[in-house]
Amino acid sequence: MVCVIVYGRITMKQSRQVAVLEERLLARQQEIQALKEGVVLREVEAKALSESAVGYREQVSQLQTQLQLEQKQGKEKLERLLKIHLIGWLVRRKVLKGLGLDQCRMAICGAAPVPVEVLEWYRGLGLELLEAYGMTENCAYSHLPPPGKVRVGYVGVSNPGVETRISEEGEVQVKSPGTMTGYFKLPELTAESFTEDGFLKTGDMGEIDQDGYLRITGRIKELFKTSKGKYVAPAPIENQLISNPYIEQACVTGPEFPQPFALVMLSEEVRGLAADGEGRGTIQSELETLIEQVNQDLDPHERLAFLAVVKDQWEIDNGMITPTMKIKRHVIEKTYSPNFQGWADAKAPVVWQ
Repeated sequence: MVCVIVYGRITMKQSRQVAVLEERLLARQQEIQALKEGVVLREVEAKALSESAVGYREQVSQLQTQLQLEQKQGKEKLERLLKIHLIGWLVRRKVLKGLGLDQCRMAICGAAPVPVEVLEWYRGLGLELLEAYGMTENCAYSHLPPPGKVRVGYVGVSNPGVETRISEEGEVQVKSPGTMTGYFKLPELTAESFTEDGFLKTGDMGEIDQDGYLRITGRIKELFKTSKGKYVAPAPIENQLISNPYIEQACVTGPEFPQPFALVMLSEEVRGLAADGEGRGTIQSELETLIEQVNQDLDPHERLAFLAVVKDQWEIDNGMITPTMKIKRHVIEKTYSPNFQGWADAKAPVVWQ
């Protein structure tokens, strides 16, 4: 039996949004039921529920803090239980069964980088996620880490029959019996997609270590150069930023600036807090800590000068993101470019539109 598990950040974000909506729906149903039973809210309570936006935001902030604490305590409790030999085995089996993965022996994921904490969490349950690499043009047959030899951040080694190399520009190029012969009735596009010696141009940037493990570092077309003449790959930095629950989307940019910077759209869960002074202070502190943590793992020329929190919601309807929830980089950069210099001149780790 083969089980295909599709994983993506979008799914996780949507699941949190659905959970919030379900909670709100349940609350409304309870209020309706109470009214049916003859329980009438006092006028002052109704006013507080319907008109006190500040009070509502404070409640949300308190609930969010409480939820984070409960999640942390729950995680710590699970980790303690997993360390106990027999109990740990029973807990692992129960959790995996609840997820429908108790019979899974090899879990393969791809299409987008999986956060380290997710890989470690499943590994703690005894299930190792293998991050694979491939594309439609080579029948998704390219790279896979050997079971038991996973390296976080790498997509494994070349599959049997696959040749892999890195071009002078840093592009990953592959050749195998599974590679397509070309695009249907598109000879020019086909010619652009292959090298003269038959290697497929993936469009991805990557590095291969001494053991043959491949690490994807970004996309060739997304690469930009700062005013210092250094090239920056935005995707890996964006992935680090959006792993934070406060951020829904991020766009790292900065061509012709000394250092790159990031435009960030807050997640729905915290967006309402930004209008409140105390709530904004909490967000500000969190984002300042985040940029400091992210910069610690970057090369000097990649370190972010600041995070700019935008007011707009990036949606399909306004052309900011694609139907597959990927950012339209050129649209976002064009929209906010008039603000770039002003934000840079502020010389603050976090600025607000």
